[in-house]
Amino acid sequence: MTPRTLRYVLAAFGWLCVGIGVIGIAVPGLPTTVFLIVAAWAFSRSSERFQAWLLSHPWLGPPVIAWRERGAISVRAKILAVATMTASLLWVVFFVAQSWELPVAVGTVMATGAIFVVSRPSA
Repeated sequence: MTPRTLRYVLAAFGWLCVGIGVIGIAVPGLPTTVFLIVAAWAFSRSSERFQAWLLSHPWLGPPVIAWRERGAISVRAKILAVATMTASLLWVVFFVAQSWELPVAVGTVMATGAIFVVSRPSA
């Protein structure tokens, strides 16, 4: 793949991530910031203009900047993330799982994610 083609692919991937992130604003359980961070990474390797747009956007930019500068996640995002993980685990426990193995596996993965999120500095 030529460098120019790679830049186009990364830019398209960045815009896809921005789109998913924007959808995540309205859809509970779909993360927003993670996709915006990935978009910023893709734009950093493909388009300075798109990266500048994302970082200067009044709604989308601040969480990305907080993550880049301090590895920080807002308290609101932490609460939402942990609440969504808890609700998802409860859904698995009460409506999906036939035995204990699945809830334990899902709970372990989600607990790991929750510990990571909560341990980050607050924005």
